[in-house]
Amino acid sequence: MGYPNEDVAELFEQTSRRLVDRMTGLTDDEWRWQPISDDEKLTIRWRLDHIAEAVGGRRNWEWLGAEPSDALELSPADSAAAAVATAERVVDEFVRLIRRPDIDLDQPIGPIAGQYGDAARRGLVLHTLDELIHHAAETALIRDLYAAR
Repeated sequence: MGYPNEDVAELFEQTSRRLVDRMTGLTDDEWRWQPISDDEKLTIRWRLDHIAEAVGGRRNWEWLGAEPSDALELSPADSAAAAVATAERVVDEFVRLIRRPDIDLDQPIGPIAGQYGDAARRGLVLHTLDELIHHAAETALIRDLYAAR
């Protein structure tokens, strides 16, 4: 028996595996390195923390109709290994969330989402997937730049 929303869940899992595989052996120096010294957002560190928040943030649980207290407690990672582990863990939890049979992605988000209240929950899930995909690609690029410096 398949899970609800299996196609999207599988794409989250594939993207997460690519990210985790690509970050295997990531050092703290790589994680902190900035190609431009005055912009901390141009680091793997910022990207991985952002992935954790974009995918695992309480807002997603609220907007998908789940208990926000079911979301992981997030705080900025203190090492490369912790950041990669957190990114992997939040994706796993999000996938479990969207596979729940009581989560209907075709339902509107509702008043909690303000101006986005009439949008289908699926739109939030696809936006979250886009965040994961493009920030994961950016982490790989920054890692390549670090290696080539």
